[in-house]
Formats: sequence, structure tokens, C-alpha cells
Amino acid sequence: MSDIHQTIKDTVESNRVVLFMKGSKTFPQCGFSARAVDILKKCGVDFKDVNVLTDPSLRQGIKDYSQWPTIPQVYVDGKFIGGSDILMEMFQSGDLQKLLTKQG
Repeated sequence: MSDIHQTIKDTVESNRVVLFMKGSKTFPQCGFSARAVDILKKCGVDFKDVNVLTDPSLRQGIKDYSQWPTIPQVYVDGKFIGGSDILMEMFQSGDLQKLLTKQG
């Protein structure tokens, strides 16, 4: 496992909810990342934000780690959930709220 993959693994395993995004939760730098932040805030969940723009190896590494080509990416309880579209679908159906209120 590469160093960046180990760093990603450690991050998703040591935080219940992680959002790999462009920018930060206080200053998202793309519309999709902003939407993901908004959804997680509406759910009232605390989450770790990781700005992939600070490190090109992280930006590519997270795509390789998840085998998902786009950012943002959300992890809950160490598992990859999806990007902003999947997050929105889960939020609208209520599945995201159920997942986030389950004890990890």
C-alpha cells in the first residue's frame, strides 16, 4: 500500500464521517463539494473535511483508493458512500439520515 493510501485509510478509519473535497467545509471550492457540505450539515452530523487541492498525490490517490473518478467523496464508518449525487439521492430518500444515526 502506498503512503498516500495508508494516510487515506487512517483518515477514514479514525473519523466516523469524512468528506474528501475541493476546498474546506468553511470554504468549498466547487459546487459539488459545496452541495456535499450542505447535505451533511443539514443532517446535523460532525464530519472531517479533507481538502484534496492541497496535495496532487492526495487528489489522485483518493480516486485510486475508492476506484471512483470524481470528487467529492464521502466515507461513513470507513466505507465509501459516493459523491454528491449519491449523497443527494440518499438524503432525499432518508437513507443517509438512517445511516448517520446508526451507531457505528
